[in-house]
Amino acid sequence: MKNIWTAFILTLMSLAVCPAANAAGATHKKPYNIALIIKATDSDFWQYVIIGGTNYGLDNPDKAKVSWYGPKSEADIEKQVAIVEDIISKKPDAIVIASTSSDATVPALENAIDQGIAVVTIDNKVNSDKIPAFLATNNKVGGGLCADQLVAALKAKGVALKGTVGLVSAMAGIQVLGDRDQGFRDRMKEIAPDINVLETRFTDNDIAKSLAASEDIDTSQGDKLIGIFADNNHTGDGVARMLTERNLGDKVVAVAYDSDPEEVSALKTGALKALILQDPYGMGYKGCTTAVTLLNGATVPKYIDTGAVAVTKANMNDKNVLDLLDPTRLKR
Repeated sequence: MKNIWTAFILTLMSLAVCPAANAAGATHKKPYNIALIIKATDSDFWQYVIIGGTNYGLDNPDKAKVSWYGPKSEADIEKQVAIVEDIISKKPDAIVIASTSSDATVPALENAIDQGIAVVTIDNKVNSDKIPAFLATNNKVGGGLCADQLVAALKAKGVALKGTVGLVSAMAGIQVLGDRDQGFRDRMKEIAPDINVLETRFTDNDIAKSLAASEDIDTSQGDKLIGIFADNNHTGDGVARMLTERNLGDKVVAVAYDSDPEEVSALKTGALKALILQDPYGMGYKGCTTAVTLLNGATVPKYIDTGAVAVTKANMNDKNVLDLLDPTRLKR
């Protein structure tokens, strides 16, 4: 993968559009101390981000020391804010953060930038013009890919594009999830206008609640239900459990975002027909690469799209897909 990272670093240099917003007089010495802040420790997705960031430090010990932090649950936004504030008080050279809230961490992050700490956001955009770099999936595009995969699976089964489709979302008011859900709804209207996408069910990023929500959707819709979209790995796990327990894998087409071992298992059994994969490993690795570029005084693109890939049984054993499905394969 060395050539990929070399090309990425060259891209940072050649596509430069945004200066390293360090405060005047701030000094930094290598190896830089980088604080990687994730949304939650209870999710494999964020563990994959940690592996990416940690591997950057291991690959480049002369450039950076990477430490990671995060609350247990994505629902604990206040805890993440407290972690950010505590880290700033310790004056790292850079912060790479997946902020759960687009607003709650803004005062702290802007304070960090004013103190000369380089700040890079990943996954979720925060509402501040001071942030010099943001790396993330285009989630509206990813949501559209979910719709494409769901409709393709329905057509492959010979199911008429009429009926209802459930939508199970991890949390309300979270920008990345809202983008996914809207992208899914918009694409479904375009390619399957006679399918009714039901009101979104929010589940506090809890697998058990996602299971219960999908059970309720199935019970209330009966034979009208032809599909379900789950917008992250915990909701995907809950939906897959419902379909498996009720033996509905051949009746209801389900697609989900992200991957963890349970989702991968569900893809193999057919409980889930497709997964839309982001690149959490790349977010961690490239986020730290970007922070070092800023600290070196160079400029970087304001936004870097880290991509989204549709995975089905047909391509899940491809080498590049396996690395996305299970980034622990890349752990040093």
